[in-house]
Amino acid sequence: MSEDSPLIQSLRTAVAAAPGDVPLRLHLAELLLTAGQQDAAVTEAAVALQHAPGDPQARELMARAMGAPTTQAPATQAPATQAPATQAPATGAPAPPTPPAAPRAGFDWRAAADQVGDVVPPRFVETPLTVDGSGDPKDAAAWEVAAPGTVRLADVGGMREVKERLEAAFLAPMRNPELRKLYGKSLRGGLLLYGPPGCGKTFIARAVAGELGAGFLSVSISDVLDMWIGNSERNMHEVFATARRQAPCVVFLDELDALGGKRSRTQNSGMRNTVNQLLTELDGIDAPANEGVFVLAATNVPWDVDIALRRPGRLDRTLLVLPPDAAAREAILRYHLRDRPIESIDLGKLAKATDGLSGADLAHVCEAAAETALLDSARTGTVRMIGMRDLLDAAKSVVPSTEPWFAAARNVAMFANEGGMYDDLLAYLKKRRKL
Repeated sequence: MSEDSPLIQSLRTAVAAAPGDVPLRLHLAELLLTAGQQDAAVTEAAVALQHAPGDPQARELMARAMGAPTTQAPATQAPATQAPATQAPATGAPAPPTPPAAPRAGFDWRAAADQVGDVVPPRFVETPLTVDGSGDPKDAAAWEVAAPGTVRLADVGGMREVKERLEAAFLAPMRNPELRKLYGKSLRGGLLLYGPPGCGKTFIARAVAGELGAGFLSVSISDVLDMWIGNSERNMHEVFATARRQAPCVVFLDELDALGGKRSRTQNSGMRNTVNQLLTELDGIDAPANEGVFVLAATNVPWDVDIALRRPGRLDRTLLVLPPDAAAREAILRYHLRDRPIESIDLGKLAKATDGLSGADLAHVCEAAAETALLDSARTGTVRMIGMRDLLDAAKSVVPSTEPWFAAARNVAMFANEGGMYDDLLAYLKKRRKL
């Protein structure tokens, strides 16, 4: 029977109309095998096995199509004209037992599956599980430690007092382990940066990581908090475990008031457990396993941070990061104007006119001045440079974003300064006549 016979073509049409009809498909495969079309028969048998994996007829047909030896048909299927293999004697004596058939070689189903793998897709796809068993591939690389950056404290404009405090309390002991051992200086605990928003706390943390030649792992509330019970604590532990594996590493806890808010004000038990886990991880900073792990944290509202986080041995070093001084403002303005068309810009005068503005405010001043020059150029059709007048007008229109913060911090510094925690803030407020 040829492949183009009407019967085979009719069966192909019927199988296409009813792809799940296993007997019909097996009948087509039988005809194809009879016609010498072994490859086509293997394909149809493989599809039949997809629909009925345990079907014995499909397995037997697949074996024949693949060229494997087949078992003899049962005696009940023998033609009527075929004489029985043995005849019982007329006297009714029992027939001698039929010798057992020789064992046939087992069929290699794995090899068969490999041969038809490009024809029939796999029935199941297995996803490798991650360490926590979630099976989500993104969880395997959830915590990425940034390589040691090129930013140094020298790249932080001005802020001389901040740099001196960092050098004395944090950097000098780390750079000189022999002197640290001689004087019994402990590195236990971490450093808390606080101050108004937009004043460069994150940038300073990156500069510290650069000074130490350490990796940088930034963590926020969205990285840790999880809706499932126990996952937030596990995430917090995994942050520090990752830092230990990739030491030296700086762990930067951004918005610490969200990650470690006062437990007395927290109604959510899961959030309280997360704070407890953070306390446990910080207690292990001085352990041998945590060698080379440095913890920095930043917050705008240190008075909302759980008091247990600020006890000695945890985040016990506190550093106030204030709006940039004149030297820092010059450096920030120069940075934001470096790629813009400017002319006759007096940075000293501009820095004096922007006293009290944060780094984010200064970036907005440059953006507003560029916008004014762009609109003028669009109206007149003539491109002009950004001038001093554009920048001064923009500086006058910007309200310092730090004022609301100082208004709230003033009451805390005056009436809740237990143990001199906010002495630096009080001194600044008095100097600026904000008290």
